[in-house]
Amino acid sequence: MPSHLSADRPAAQPPGRGSVDALISQTRRLKGDVDAVRRDTEGDGADHPRGRWQRALCDLALHQLDDLDEHLAQLRDGPLPTAPDPEPAAPAQGSLLSRVGSAEWNLLTDEASWSGELYQILGRDPAAAPLTLDELPSLVLDEDRPGLTAMVTNCLVDARPIDGEFRITRPDGGVRTVHMMGEPVLDTDGSTASMWAVLRDVSELRRSQRVVSETRDSLHHQREAARTEHRLAVELQEAVLPPWRGSLRLPRRGPQSLDLAARCLPASTRTLIGGDWYDALELTDGDTLLSVGDLTGQGVGVTSNMTMLLGAVRGMAMAGARPGQLMAWLNQLLDATVQPALGSAVCCRYRPSTRTLVWAQAGHPAPLLFRDGTGRVLDTPDGVLLGATSGAVYGQAEETLQDGDLLLLHTDGLVPGHTGAAAAHLLLGLAPRLTGSADAEDCVRAVVEEFGSGEREDNACVLVAKVTS
Repeated sequence: MPSHLSADRPAAQPPGRGSVDALISQTRRLKGDVDAVRRDTEGDGADHPRGRWQRALCDLALHQLDDLDEHLAQLRDGPLPTAPDPEPAAPAQGSLLSRVGSAEWNLLTDEASWSGELYQILGRDPAAAPLTLDELPSLVLDEDRPGLTAMVTNCLVDARPIDGEFRITRPDGGVRTVHMMGEPVLDTDGSTASMWAVLRDVSELRRSQRVVSETRDSLHHQREAARTEHRLAVELQEAVLPPWRGSLRLPRRGPQSLDLAARCLPASTRTLIGGDWYDALELTDGDTLLSVGDLTGQGVGVTSNMTMLLGAVRGMAMAGARPGQLMAWLNQLLDATVQPALGSAVCCRYRPSTRTLVWAQAGHPAPLLFRDGTGRVLDTPDGVLLGATSGAVYGQAEETLQDGDLLLLHTDGLVPGHTGAAAAHLLLGLAPRLTGSADAEDCVRAVVEEFGSGEREDNACVLVAKVTS
């Protein structure tokens, strides 16, 4: 629970780079000061227990300042997300000294002396005799004993300093991680007379480091998974949508009565691919199917649903379904899927022999018709979002087109920051430019130049059809 003092303080704000740099400078100055104090302890009385204690504390402080320097640098360069905090351990009692203990083992007399703090760290009864070097491994976990034995042997035989960690089991069953630093004390003849050590309980420090490491690994895996999902969604979208690149023409034969071009515009941020689609298909009776749509959500699952929906649109249109009936069946399909979704769509069926356009919509922006330097929104028939309600009925509208007319279909998000009537108004403002374009490709290029260069929060599609005969 937060301290009551926090109630009178404003919420913490992310530190600026300058403030972190200042903390780094202060930390490094402090490291220099602590190192100077440590060098002073190496003078007269360096072998006195108090001198060794002071020097060990300086060493510990330098270790912690090194860690602080590194963590501040990570904070300055970009902190990682914080993992959910586990159940907090019981706080250590007392000051810093209660978590740092000392010991000395006299090899000549086989005597041992421990500080009271060391008894507390190891969970031993202060009235009990301190453990000898031979008895100390009895507290250590089996897998850590060889490491402790090697450190002590190297210290006693080769006069090497001790600097390592091991885990101990306390009488209450708790397992703690202890960091041990020490040195041999040499006799006048150069032989090892005793060994002293400073031991610190670093369990919570190591736990925090594990949390940071696990968080870093988790973040790395999440980023890899996101990149993989993004790539799969892009590949799936590219495999399903008409492969229009460059000239953006219909593949193979294509309807001779319409000049077609389209474009997908991805979001500015590295979000997952959404469920936007565009399509044009020449039907067996000579009509042309034009459709655009959008499913809510992002990622491979939504792109897969979009693939299913687009396949259904093509199949039902090939079977002769009219736009209104086609929308009703799509609504039933989405309503019956294992993972229900919401979607919007426009489906148009163009008959070149009469230049008639029959269309229906499901909660989607209406097509825009450009003619003679002006543009307008087509009158919208009734239609609710796909998957919103069972048994929905969708109306149809009919429009007679003329030679040179431009029809623009699009998904929400084409005009960044604007939707509905506001987006339509801005698109209609391009009427003089669009009606003066040579072909559909030039029209798409004009729309992209106008609305495709800014920040885009969502994916979008645009499809332009120009009546040519």
